[in-house]
Amino acid sequence: MTTPRSARPPGALAGLTLAALGVVYGDIGTSPLYALREVFHAGQVPVSAANVLGVLSLIFWTITVIVSLKYVLLVLRADNDGEGGLIAMLALATSAVADRPRLRAALLTVGMFGTAVFYGDGVITPAISVLSAVEGLEVAVAAPWLHDLVLPITLLVLTALFAVQRLGTAGIGRAFGPVTLLWFAVLIALGLPQVLAHPAVLAALNPAHAAGFVAAQPGVAFVALGAVVLVVTGGEALYADLGHFGRLPIRIAWYGLVMPALVINYFGQGALLLADPAAVENPFYLLAAPWARLPLVVLATAATVIASQALITAAFSVTKQAIQLGLLPRMRVLHTSVRDTGQIYVPAVNWGLFALVVLAVALFESSSNLASAYGIAVTLDMSITTVMTFFVLRYGWKYPLALCLAATGLFLVVDLLFFASNLLKLLAGGWFPLVIGGAMFTVMTTWARGRELMSERLRDDAIELRGFLEAVFVGPPQRVPGTAVFLAAEEGLAPNALLHNLKHNKVLHEHNLFVSVRHHEVPWIGFDRRVELQPLGHDCWQVTLHYGFKNDPDVPAALQLLAGRGVPLDEMDTSYFLSRDSVVPALGGGMAMWREKLFAGLHRNAAAAADFLSLPANRVVELGTKVSF
Repeated sequence: MTTPRSARPPGALAGLTLAALGVVYGDIGTSPLYALREVFHAGQVPVSAANVLGVLSLIFWTITVIVSLKYVLLVLRADNDGEGGLIAMLALATSAVADRPRLRAALLTVGMFGTAVFYGDGVITPAISVLSAVEGLEVAVAAPWLHDLVLPITLLVLTALFAVQRLGTAGIGRAFGPVTLLWFAVLIALGLPQVLAHPAVLAALNPAHAAGFVAAQPGVAFVALGAVVLVVTGGEALYADLGHFGRLPIRIAWYGLVMPALVINYFGQGALLLADPAAVENPFYLLAAPWARLPLVVLATAATVIASQALITAAFSVTKQAIQLGLLPRMRVLHTSVRDTGQIYVPAVNWGLFALVVLAVALFESSSNLASAYGIAVTLDMSITTVMTFFVLRYGWKYPLALCLAATGLFLVVDLLFFASNLLKLLAGGWFPLVIGGAMFTVMTTWARGRELMSERLRDDAIELRGFLEAVFVGPPQRVPGTAVFLAAEEGLAPNALLHNLKHNKVLHEHNLFVSVRHHEVPWIGFDRRVELQPLGHDCWQVTLHYGFKNDPDVPAALQLLAGRGVPLDEMDTSYFLSRDSVVPALGGGMAMWREKLFAGLHRNAAAAADFLSLPANRVVELGTKVSF
């Protein structure tokens, strides 16, 4: 159990705030490497004094509205038992409309799509972040041959990053905060001299410059929004990491350091462009003195690795939560820390992401090209979060409709404007994260629907447990010593493993537990609510185990909570019986044949249920069943 925030020792707040810098703000903190450059890239926005002030004003107010107001003030309030992120928001929103089945189904679909699109963002972020940092070598060292080394160095850094994931991030994580603190200090040190030298740039704080830029060049401004949104990529991390740090450290870090550092650096880059329009080639690195550029490349690479690491870790966490909610098939999940259960490693996700990141780097070759692929996934997730927030406010917290619309309406309009602008980049690369998101959405919807159909078929063919036991004990079979634990998908129904065991072995154990595992749309369920026990007579019991989507299922550990309740559980004398269902696609079923084949493949390759439920491998008996639907 985590320590209550109110009971944290003195100094814990400072430590959490420092840690939040590295984990929460790594992505948004590295956006100055490429964001302003991309607004003026390829002459889409001519470099002039009016345009620079207009773009800087757009950047400042985008950061203010989307991050400071939407995420930091509003969305952080929508916690699910202290947890945040799209999965937590999805669970919160669907629970709030549980009495409206159609609305709940629609929100579940939208939430699944947002979760799927997150994986597209998870591919682009490491690729563009590390590539943009390494590209600084061309500015730091004026040597034409370095251009040919940018891609190999980028791929080398990314390969090393993904290769060390299996070792866990505990040791590396301790360095995240201090390195990122240094990074934000450097952002200020780079930008502040230029702002002081050209204080006229501060006029961009006035929103009139943003409004004037849009009014004078509406078409150009609309296109520019697709690059301006790069300044808030990573904003979702504020909400996703709520459970790790709490609201206060995240807010202190944002208002106290991150936002001031970002604004100063962007305004410093703008001041440099006012003084030297040719600096548009790479305004971030050109802020530094020539002697400082090579060390800056090293620091930027470290900062982008940290940003990428945080997102990779988030991908592991989101995958585990989606598995718990039944949105993805079981995967092998390894814990990399004996103290922190949140530190996990999912090999399939790690190497799948790595393959796609390498593909993205090889396909787009430069951070400017990758910027065309960036934005669509981010703005989609931002829009979905806003929609989910509305339903939480309206149906979960019961606020008046007018207040809910006022609280989320402006943010949704802004999100959709940015999304519409990014659609212009669809053919230039925006299709890439959408293809990844579409593929993941297909997998998730197929898996969820397939599990539903399989449950219906098993339920139709199942026998009511209590009645079956009464019939069995009319002429009871031979009883053998020990305890049998039969895992059942649904409580109250006779598990197939029980039927096969009686049919083939013709024996029944002296004590029998019929265990069903239920996952709920809340992050955590404590030990005090973990186990429900119902006697069935004849030394048989129905047991229901309850888990949240962030709990780790551990059936043997949960059953130990039955000690003292009359259920004998000798660890060395207990056997676990599972039914391994084999899916057979059939014409005329509940899904198209290709989806049934996809589901059958996912089901066949899913991690073993015994591993997922933490069952002891030497005491598990699996009995097969064929299911056709």
